[in-house]
Amino acid sequence: MGNGSVKPKHSKNPDGHPGNLTASALRSRVTELERELRRKDAEIQEREYHLKELREQLSKQTVAIAELTEELQNKCIQLNKLQDVVHLQGGSLPRASPDKVPLEVQRKTSGLVSLHSRRGAKAGVSAEPTTRTYDLNKPPEFSFEKARVRKDSSEKKLITDALNKNQFLKRLDPQQIKDMVECMYGRNYQQGSYIIKQGEPGNHIFVLAEGRLEVSQGEKLLSSIPMWTTFGELAILYNCTRTASVKAITNVKTWALDREVFQNIMRRTAQARDEQYRNFLRSVSLLKNLPEDKLTKIIDCLEVEYYDKGDYIIREGEEGSTFFILAKGKVKVTQSTEGHDQPQLIKTLQKGEYFGEKALISEDVRSANIIAEENDVACLVIDRETFNQTVGTFEELQKYLEGYVANLNRDDEKRHAKRSMSSWKLSKALSLEMIQLKEKVARFSSSSPFQNLEIIATLGVGGFGRVELVKVKNENVAFAMKCIRKKHIVDTKQQEHVYSEKKILEELCSPFIVKLYRTFKDNKYVYMLLEACLGGELWSILRDRGSFDEPTSKFCVACVTEAFDYLHRLGIIYRDLKPENLILDAEGYLKLVDFGFAKKIGSGQKTWTFCGTPEYVAPEVILNKGHDFSVDFWSLGILVYELLTGNPPFSGIDQMMTYNLILKGIEKMDFPRKITRRPEDLIRRLCRQNPTERLGNLKNGINDIKKHRYIFLCPENIEIFLKCGHLETFLSMLQRALPRHSVYPFWCFIFHLCCTSYSYKDQSQCGFASAGNSHQVWIKLQNKSQNYIFRL
Repeated sequence: MGNGSVKPKHSKNPDGHPGNLTASALRSRVTELERELRRKDAEIQEREYHLKELREQLSKQTVAIAELTEELQNKCIQLNKLQDVVHLQGGSLPRASPDKVPLEVQRKTSGLVSLHSRRGAKAGVSAEPTTRTYDLNKPPEFSFEKARVRKDSSEKKLITDALNKNQFLKRLDPQQIKDMVECMYGRNYQQGSYIIKQGEPGNHIFVLAEGRLEVSQGEKLLSSIPMWTTFGELAILYNCTRTASVKAITNVKTWALDREVFQNIMRRTAQARDEQYRNFLRSVSLLKNLPEDKLTKIIDCLEVEYYDKGDYIIREGEEGSTFFILAKGKVKVTQSTEGHDQPQLIKTLQKGEYFGEKALISEDVRSANIIAEENDVACLVIDRETFNQTVGTFEELQKYLEGYVANLNRDDEKRHAKRSMSSWKLSKALSLEMIQLKEKVARFSSSSPFQNLEIIATLGVGGFGRVELVKVKNENVAFAMKCIRKKHIVDTKQQEHVYSEKKILEELCSPFIVKLYRTFKDNKYVYMLLEACLGGELWSILRDRGSFDEPTSKFCVACVTEAFDYLHRLGIIYRDLKPENLILDAEGYLKLVDFGFAKKIGSGQKTWTFCGTPEYVAPEVILNKGHDFSVDFWSLGILVYELLTGNPPFSGIDQMMTYNLILKGIEKMDFPRKITRRPEDLIRRLCRQNPTERLGNLKNGINDIKKHRYIFLCPENIEIFLKCGHLETFLSMLQRALPRHSVYPFWCFIFHLCCTSYSYKDQSQCGFASAGNSHQVWIKLQNKSQNYIFRL
């Protein structure tokens, strides 16, 4: 042992026992290890699944915390109001007299108070104007072929599936999704780089193709993004700031699409579809002479129905009320004839041909069979009831075609001749007042307005700048000066909207719209000298009260309806109705302010810019389908809901959730008990998903809203008719709307309204008589010789 020899080691089995392993033992050991490996894999998968569940639970809890935080903030606001009331009642809070406070301190305090009072106000959003030029008639140049990027079929399918899984994008037309896929291009990012950074402006939508991404907000990790998932979709709607960051954990590959290309795709596909449908309708002898606005409404009413080979579209002998245009495929026409047991082939119809047009005129018994000749035949359809609501009955259409009626359009000059004459005196008086004030401010320097004006107080502060209460030096003439930062205009690419606001306000003269007297500009600001309406914002009053009662709501709706009637007759779409944009004048009437999103469009035309306030935008704006005057009627319905409840009907924890709620619609929504039957009916009819079905957008136009039972027979609204010079309109509507079995006490009520609410206090100006079942009210209009007599 002392010679330094080393004793050889004995080999051991893996289980610790010595001995040599045989081949069979090795095989059994490998089998055992494989079994152990599978068990470990299953355990890992189970833990990963459990981890995923925990992450989903964490995500839900994060959402719940956000909702509770928002609710807590609202409660804090209410608590602050209560504390203010306690302080005021207890007198514990010393308050300085205004005449003892220096003017400069008053200005600063007023600005702070205004800024605080705006907390919680809803902000409007907008994409860049689609025209991108001050020439409003020149469309932007866009080449779809140049925007296309080559991809193989498997990539196209994966991208398409990813887009269709998105809650918002899945509502787009298949052709629009297809075009988006064609135009998406690859963008690669290195590990550690940011695809999206919180606080920065967004312009792209992404689909993750390879790699791992994490979403964070501040220092907080929110979630990870699985492969073939769409993210960042809000940025393709309008210019917004990213609310979270997306970071590459590994090297990643994405497919991206920018906002400008997306909006051009939406407009291109919708315009191509509308033009095709318009050509189809122009080929129908019954419809070819209709004006553009009526054709546009019919196009929006058309629905697509699909049939497979052998399906009967129309059966001979059945009653029908639907008109068909063949948009795709081929159909055969068969008819029963004498001497044949089976219907005989008459002819074959191709794409663009139509059938069943007699159903639009009257009850129709089908005289032939129409059978699909191949699969996936597509027909555009419209039924008689929809046609009658949109265009009018066939009798009305005949009068139009024969020349007895110049135009079925609700804005036709002849149909509004009386109204225009009745409101002429009011407009003339307003115009004279405006002319006098415009002449006064025309002498002011165009670049230094404050040489002639002095600031009294700050009325409001916002992202655009501020609004100052100003007065002419040494004179008792006050205005509101809207000061817009040029940098803000350029940064948000709103040059065209500001220019459009100026042009539109310059031509408006209505008691329900704020007046513009002059514009100025210097190196930093653009200034608008506006009418001073010091009654306060409707939004501030609504916030303090919580909600309005029905009479107050009716009055507000009537004011807005008159403003919309005036704007729409001038071809102007407003697009930003909300309580924040309604102010009270010295007499207590509401006026529309902030025309930054207003636009002038032609009859039967649409516009495409995404703009408005998220809670108030209509579905067609979100889906980029093109929109017209009907978006104002949608927003009017949302306004009625908010006035009665204190909150709009659609409001999510983020803007994208709000848009998805809007797209689900109001039809199945449960209304709170405080909204009674009549306002609920008005809201639901104003907020139809299909624009052509909305109250105000039917053949009778905005008069349908004025005649609605919720707002029609209301003393305050009768005053509004009088203020607009529309008494004749009101009386004629009264005669049409009231049931013929109205009883004596109700007519006494109407007589009372006419004598007290209209300043017709002289009994020689009004009269009421009743004999048996016959009742009549007569009113002699001031400065006119004729009497208006209504008998039942």
